[in-house]
Amino acid sequence: MLVREGDERNIAIDMGLAAILSGVAGALNSAGFHALGFFSANMTGNASLLSDMLAMGRFSSAMMFGVVILAFVGGAFTATNWIESGRSRGVRAIYAYVIAAEGLAIALLGAVAFLLPSGWDDYCLFLALSFLMGLQNATTTRISNARVRTTHVSGMATDIGIGLALLRRPAGRDNPEQKGVGARLRLHGVGIASFVVGGLAGVLLYEQLGGGLLIAAGIMLLGASGYEILRASKA
Repeated sequence: MLVREGDERNIAIDMGLAAILSGVAGALNSAGFHALGFFSANMTGNASLLSDMLAMGRFSSAMMFGVVILAFVGGAFTATNWIESGRSRGVRAIYAYVIAAEGLAIALLGAVAFLLPSGWDDYCLFLALSFLMGLQNATTTRISNARVRTTHVSGMATDIGIGLALLRRPAGRDNPEQKGVGARLRLHGVGIASFVVGGLAGVLLYEQLGGGLLIAAGIMLLGASGYEILRASKA
């Protein structure tokens, strides 16, 4: 799931990746909005809020959303640099190591938020989560050749619409795009469903656990990536 890349992957591997990481992204995005009123993974919404704040002359708030978008970009930039460095050195499980780093960081954020709730700055937590969502999205995009984008529901919904339209066209040699369209529809459907279910679980668990939700999400990512690292080391 986090070792094979590009054309070495099949639909089952991509669906497993989408199910786990989209679920985590949905949980953190929805719980963050529930707790703070901001989205850590939805840069479309944050860009719209940036525009709205600028139009209303609320420049300090606009700057805040601008920094959030930069944090997401920074996470994607960092992940790509790590991946390229690892690939150049022949680190077979480099993608799993990046997700493991994400899981560890999320768990540490949860520990800080859980142990020191009165001294933790919500905006710093929000920025950190946005950075980590950018890191995760870049990792899944690179490993799957952009077939899996765990935080980008708009793109998945667009691909579903395109796929449904292609299914209505008659099959033939002049319609090469129809090849594998059913599998891609299932993949994007799993991604959106996992994001929604993860969001539901995230809000409910946040109500019960608070910062413990971050610890649980981090442990889940560490477990999934650790298993992949162990498999790669034995191959």
